[in-house]
Amino acid sequence: MPRIELITYINSSKKIVFDLSRSVELHKISTQKTKEEVVAGKMTGLIGLDESVTWRAKHLGFYQELTSKITEYKYPEYFVDEM
Repeated sequence: MPRIELITYINSSKKIVFDLSRSVELHKISTQKTKEEVVAGKMTGLIGLDESVTWRAKHLGFYQELTSKITEYKYPEYFVDEM
């Protein structure tokens, strides 16, 4: 299975960054230009272990529904989301 790992250094507390990375509202703000919208699952707030969110988005000219689920979670160290 392919794996993507990103490392970004941010001048903030680990807890703030961890929570912002799980924020449904922040993701909505970051995708305003592409007009992504939540259509199922966790609709607001911070997504957590065993929760999922489904986004409706247009990519490459086609509308798609993409679901991400949090499958591993250790606050505030890391989480794994699988699509």
